[in-house]
Amino acid sequence: MRWFINGVVGLCLAMVLGVPCALAQDAAPTRYDLIIRNGRVVDGTGNPWFIGDVGVQADRITAVGRIPAGAGIREIDAAGMIVSPGFIDIHSHSDILLLEDGLAESKIRQGVTTEVLGESDSAAPSQGKLAPQKLSVRGKTLRWTTFDEYFKTLEQEGSAVNVASYVGMGRVWRCVMGDSFERPTAEQRQQMHELIRQAMADGAMGMSNMLATPPGLLATTDDIVELCREVKKAGGIYSSHIRNEGSGVFEAITEAIDIGQRAGIPVDIIHLKIADQKYWGRMGQIVGLIDAARAKGVNVQANVYPYTRGNNDLASIVPPWVHEGGTEKLLERLKDPAQRPRLKREIKEGLPDWYNHYTAVGSDWSRMLISKETTYKGLTMDRVLASRVKGKTPPPDLVDEFLDYLIQEGGSVSTVYAHHTEEDMTTALMQPWCSVGSDGSAYAIDGPLRRGNPHPRNFGTFPRVLGAYVRELKVLKLEDAIRKMTSLNASKLGIRDRGLIRAGNFADLVIFDPATIIDKAAYTEPFQYSEGIQFVVVNGVIVLERGTHSGKKPGKALRHSN
Repeated sequence: MRWFINGVVGLCLAMVLGVPCALAQDAAPTRYDLIIRNGRVVDGTGNPWFIGDVGVQADRITAVGRIPAGAGIREIDAAGMIVSPGFIDIHSHSDILLLEDGLAESKIRQGVTTEVLGESDSAAPSQGKLAPQKLSVRGKTLRWTTFDEYFKTLEQEGSAVNVASYVGMGRVWRCVMGDSFERPTAEQRQQMHELIRQAMADGAMGMSNMLATPPGLLATTDDIVELCREVKKAGGIYSSHIRNEGSGVFEAITEAIDIGQRAGIPVDIIHLKIADQKYWGRMGQIVGLIDAARAKGVNVQANVYPYTRGNNDLASIVPPWVHEGGTEKLLERLKDPAQRPRLKREIKEGLPDWYNHYTAVGSDWSRMLISKETTYKGLTMDRVLASRVKGKTPPPDLVDEFLDYLIQEGGSVSTVYAHHTEEDMTTALMQPWCSVGSDGSAYAIDGPLRRGNPHPRNFGTFPRVLGAYVRELKVLKLEDAIRKMTSLNASKLGIRDRGLIRAGNFADLVIFDPATIIDKAAYTEPFQYSEGIQFVVVNGVIVLERGTHSGKKPGKALRHSN
């Protein structure tokens, strides 16, 4: 009876003091492995912050509110700081990097505690026409073919962050079709269904694709609908890099909505943008398309990264037919003098239904920044081409010189394109159904994972939202920004025990200084960690402490369950 009376008294006192009722439930003396005290708790729901304590036992949050003094084995005073759920990066490319180095430095230092991998070319499956995955690290060779094997390998090697993944449609397509541009037969389509069925059984969160380049662009709307129906059976989501983000962006958004409606599956559009200057300023129309679909019951949402430049390959400027057969065939076609007139014409003029990065940036080489580890790293393409044509007489056509440079680099040059606007990006970011994803990877500022000249989003996405778009520009309120980085992403994926500071949830937590948090990475100097993140806790373990990585790897593979 005493425990009941104490509980009632505590609950009444909590109500009088204006403290959330859940805070009073911890009346009986309890020992906690970790207590975070006196912070401004932003719980991930979008509700206003409150001053409170968070108690952790093992890997779970077990109390939120006023916790008695001396109850914690380890205690952190978070006075003046924000305590939030760990950030869930719904669009990440760390699939292989986490096996190379599971510390996930550039993500942990942003407050990311869960990465969602697998856009189109996921880590698995590797079957049929794709050889088993193989990676040599730390004196040993890691091998896997299925998602089950990939997840087990990742947990054995250790990761500082939790990991979830989609199954990539491009990966599945290549398992069955290789590098062929032929249409799949009925038997081959069935093989794709079986691969997706197995991936979902192994724990994939859904299916993701990239429809602007091969092999994704080979799939028809009907193909995708059928594969999504397979995903729906397991309760998964469809995540799409749409077919055209430039001149065909409205048609591509309509296609994504149509797929969601026909397959009866939730849709998340990857990094929503308008990446063609002819259509800048029309994000409101895209928002209208999505809102209208949602009003009709189609669960379509989106994510963005808070930058106005995107990352792709210089090879994306080359028309789709040149890519058939893989890199070897691409290089053969680029070297063939008989193919040059057609190549140059199509690059300059474009093709129907092809998202041409060259025309999207106004045929302006200065809006392409080389990010590959090469002689020209960190230079814009106008400077690259000027250097290459200097002294040549007569001066060569710049598209010819571009093609020769691509040949020299083996057919692939990672490039940052300046192709969308701040106004369009922030219009998307402000929508209640739009969350935050980095489209980045877990790099580091030193060691083997300091490579190339990567997009600054790899180091700064989440602190940039909080520092620039919340504190400085006031585009978002703090509570809504955190909702977009935590519970909104969790709810899209069906992750029920992360993304909120709530008793019973896993203890993925971030403590940051709202007055100083900011991104530091720049396009020409990306290898700079963000500032303001003080502590990061993953599954109850402190991974970042006052800006220093502990070296611990408590992350888990998060498998989807229907």
